[in-house]
Amino acid sequence: MTEEQSAFIGKANESIRAAQLLRDEGLHNISVSRSYYAMFYLAEAILFGEGLNFSKHSAVIAAFGERLVKTGRIPTKFHRFLIEAHEGRNVGDYDIGPGLSIDDASRHLDRAEQFLKMTDSFLK
Repeated sequence: MTEEQSAFIGKANESIRAAQLLRDEGLHNISVSRSYYAMFYLAEAILFGEGLNFSKHSAVIAAFGERLVKTGRIPTKFHRFLIEAHEGRNVGDYDIGPGLSIDDASRHLDRAEQFLKMTDSFLK
């Protein structure tokens, strides 16, 4: 594992911890956003190992699906987790409606933790 990949994983771990704290404090919108960023950083870590680096979220999500999921190297559910977390992040960060629930925050946090375990296994 490279130094850059370790840095991405470190950021993901911090985001997961923040998502837990925020969820527990009732800040569900921001918790979902942090869970998304955890998955985003983990996807970046994996893609970096493939020699790929992107500046746009949409490019990371697309490349993750095309290079890793469509080729069967990573289970499809992780691409879905990333896409749905990105959608949740957009709701939590930008919508002015009722927002996200504790169930939303818990679901995305659980998925971020699964994503971390998958990433650890993938990079070993």
